Amino acid sequence: MEIGKEEKKYLRELAKKVAEVAQLPRQKEMAEAWRRHNSLKPGRPMILIFPEGAWSELLPEETLVVSDSFWRGVERDLRWRLYYHQHLQDDSVIDDCLRIPRAISNTGWGIEIKQIRPEEKRGACHYEPVLRKEEDLQKIRFPQVMENREETERRLEIAQDIFAGILRVELTGVTGLWFSPMDWLATWRGLDNLFLDLTERPAWIHQVMEKITTGTIFLLDQYEKSGLLSLNNGNHYVGSGALGFTDQLPQKDFDGKNVRTIDMWGHATAQIFSLVSPAMHEEFALQYEKRLLSRFGLNCYGCCEPLHKKLRQVEKIPRLRRISMSPWVDIGEAAQFIGNRFIFSWKPNPAIIAGESWEPEEARKMVRQALSLTRGCILEIVMKDTHTCRNQPQRMSQWVKIVREEVEKFY
Repeated sequence: MEIGKEEKKYLRELAKKVAEVAQLPRQKEMAEAWRRHNSLKPGRPMILIFPEGAWSELLPEETLVVSDSFWRGVERDLRWRLYYHQHLQDDSVIDDCLRIPRAISNTGWGIEIKQIRPEEKRGACHYEPVLRKEEDLQKIRFPQVMENREETERRLEIAQDIFAGILRVELTGVTGLWFSPMDWLATWRGLDNLFLDLTERPAWIHQVMEKITTGTIFLLDQYEKSGLLSLNNGNHYVGSGALGFTDQLPQKDFDGKNVRTIDMWGHATAQIFSLVSPAMHEEFALQYEKRLLSRFGLNCYGCCEPLHKKLRQVEKIPRLRRISMSPWVDIGEAAQFIGNRFIFSWKPNPAIIAGESWEPEEARKMVRQALSLTRGCILEIVMKDTHTCRNQPQRMSQWVKIVREEVEKFY
């Protein structure tokens, strides 16, 4: 991990700009708005946009300055924050904290995923089955957690040297917990095989899911006992696209030091089950996911799978707070069921931004209709999975502007 004198100077200058933005009154206002929202209190919908795959068009990799991969990631983080402030202007919060991740890793599940990828850079891949026979269950190993403390300390020391007096440097452990056991299994078994297995050998699928669930609980226990968890109740990405600000976490008996899963937001999803029936979703995915989520203080569920036909099953998740409403849901049907009991995390179709042409009035129509159908819900509007903006970054800022205009009319 090498970083030159000029690169340090450059990072400090970026940090100073971020620190200035972080002091704007708007940041505290947005943080408080998220706390209100995450407490299910009425108010205007929150608006977020995540460029994700399109960042390569908004901030091309060749424009980055720092050479070392770790500190290049820090540069990217700081420049993203400034880009949000200058161009996107959604309800993100830009703070003065630089979160340095501890050097945590694990041994994995003992399964080597095999993919067949197309020539297209972002084309769909095919998963070759690596679990073929029932006895292949024995290939699955429980992940063993480890931390390279020397590396952790080196990261912290360099960060403090670069950013002292400019940004708050915070050493963080594991904050983002994403559970998708059935999606993981799909990459090991192959998608076609998995769907056949649900009817041809369901007992074996249950065996595999039991092992994955037990192994994940084992992983969580290691994180807790080793002190490797960090709170995610502030300016943290939670669920499948939201900010974690809340006064309801950590728990009242939190000792201020030893973070437990019950002090955190949790999240699970079974995206591969988009077209699987509610009963099979419950049997093969939710019953296992609920065991994992029962450990957490507040929970989010779902991502790209349409859940409007499965809400009676999903609502049974312990301490559920947020449900992802993908571009393929029946918004009206879902809104009637959810009401203001959970956060309605609506994900508009990103094709509106990624399409061959930009149709702002179509985007406006889409938002206007969703606002009408979700009146009375605790709504957030989250644009994500934007793998391209066709090299027209203004589409994203214009989308935010359109949403904000429509929200102001309704609220």
